[in-house]
Amino acid sequence: MHTVAIAVAEDAGISPWELHELSIACAVFGVPQPDLADPWYDLRLCGTRRSAPRTGFSLSTPHGLDALTGADTVIVPSVPDPCVEDGQDVPPELVDALRAAAGAGARVVSLCTGAFALAAAGLLDGRRATAHWQHTAALAERYPKVLVDDSVLYTDDGNVLTSAGAAAGLDLCLHLVRRDFGARVAGQLARRLVVPAHRTGGQAQFIDHPVPETDDDNLGPALQWAAARLHEPLTVDDMARRARMSPRTFYHRLQASTGTTPLQWLLGRRLAHAQSLLESTDLPIDRIGEESGLGTAANLRRHFTRQVGVSPSDYRRSFRATRTSP
Repeated sequence: MHTVAIAVAEDAGISPWELHELSIACAVFGVPQPDLADPWYDLRLCGTRRSAPRTGFSLSTPHGLDALTGADTVIVPSVPDPCVEDGQDVPPELVDALRAAAGAGARVVSLCTGAFALAAAGLLDGRRATAHWQHTAALAERYPKVLVDDSVLYTDDGNVLTSAGAAAGLDLCLHLVRRDFGARVAGQLARRLVVPAHRTGGQAQFIDHPVPETDDDNLGPALQWAAARLHEPLTVDDMARRARMSPRTFYHRLQASTGTTPLQWLLGRRLAHAQSLLESTDLPIDRIGEESGLGTAANLRRHFTRQVGVSPSDYRRSFRATRTSP
């Protein structure tokens, strides 16, 4: 069973925003999903509280921070507000515990302001990282060795991952499930949580667009229509026609809503479908290229390797080895 340990910085009490990120991680990793994967994750809440909190919510943590060491994945959903707003140091016991966990081989993850803890531990030095866009300037100023990117939803650098705040934390948690259990399981879990199955980390974090003037929006149905026809040679004109928009209007509406272009959106859906087929079928690579709409096996390999980081064949072998290991 994969152990996930969540580091809770609770001495000053947990604010509503901190509680949001914490609850996201608990909802994803702490609720068994026996019909999707059994066993699921073993969740530990780890923290230290020397006195009653002055503000915010109180939370019981049955494990101390020393329990971070030995976990497969360690998540820091936030740090106390003064560590971000007033420049106070991250609690040294948390910094030491993170260093020990990373040294023992744990995958280390931050959600929103949790990046300040990873940076204080030196785990982000020389790495690309992100946080909520309101806090990235402070992160970059305090930790100049960190390659801060304020434009993305999340970053994945192997065993060190970071995300922006709010909904982006859920995107990263689902990305971890996708890495651990595959696209089908992550997609089914996303469906239960009533969220998009897969938003890539490079998608725009902050999208400045006005509220639509009317509730008549054909964009969603058009994208659903396209997602059901990935094996067909779809074009932007096809999707725009389905949405009853001009291609130019469709392009700008989709970019304003998702931060990505129609062709990038289509490529992402096709790659996700290819991952699912690699996990769940024995179809040859060239057939998967056809079924996912990516065409030839060579085209599938090129896009898949660029976006996922491994070839389709290596992905299939790795996924199946993970599923059959004790």
